[in-house]
Amino acid sequence: MTGIIDVGGGLRGIYGAGVLDRCLADGLRFDACIGVSAGSANVAAFIGGQKGRNYRFFTEYARRPEYMSMRNVLRKGAFIDLSYVYATLSNADGEDPLRYDRIAAYDGQMVLVASGTDGDPVYFTQADMAQNDYRIIRASSSLPVICGGCRIGEKVYYDGGIADPIPIEKAYALGCDRVVVILTRPVDFAVTDGIDRVGAAALRRRYPALSQTLLGKAEHYRKSLAFARQKEKEGKCLIVAPDDCCGVEMLTREQDKLHALYEKGARDGGAIGAFVKDDAVDGTT
Repeated sequence: MTGIIDVGGGLRGIYGAGVLDRCLADGLRFDACIGVSAGSANVAAFIGGQKGRNYRFFTEYARRPEYMSMRNVLRKGAFIDLSYVYATLSNADGEDPLRYDRIAAYDGQMVLVASGTDGDPVYFTQADMAQNDYRIIRASSSLPVICGGCRIGEKVYYDGGIADPIPIEKAYALGCDRVVVILTRPVDFAVTDGIDRVGAAALRRRYPALSQTLLGKAEHYRKSLAFARQKEKEGKCLIVAPDDCCGVEMLTREQDKLHALYEKGARDGGAIGAFVKDDAVDGTT
């Protein structure tokens, strides 16, 4: 059983979009697809067989003020309006609909990671999604300060990268014996907690447990990456990561940089076919 994880990373997630588009082009299928933050949208489009869809979101739609702007801050209290991304654009009557029918028919396991206000990870599945109700993608992508939280029922959720930034242990718990991990930073990138401290301060009064988890995010990332690298030595994991980010940071919207990082992902994704071997069948397109 083979799984794939896309850890996201804001607009750096275009690298993962390139990797997964290459997987679609190569006719690869996975038994489990796990998405974190922007990686959740990439995974959904992959399962939907929508090659190129998220490239448009990262390059074209992200330039619109309805998507991210100071106007959103003034009108909606958040720089990024995820309801515009995962409802207005993505609904069946939207400009770029998500292929929910294919997601619903997927016979593997789709897992989208969010963080509860208690600081623990929450693992949503396709059973938690419905046509025109893509809040689990929003929940997985809801960065503190930049996006705010996402309410589903009586609970509020935040970005999955807070509680489980590289959910590789979850992949093995699902039954995977081989796992592809898509990172959006170089493997040897020194992850620090600088920006996390800003988010933790914003959360501290209302959600102290989540704030504390966010403060430990960098260390959690390092430990999970070390685990993945050990599994890679054992032949049970393949880490796909850019050698550099082409100048793309979390909120970079410069077209040439984004395109370069997408192309890098598409090239690097070419290594996955040999790793999955006999699991490479044409089942997602």
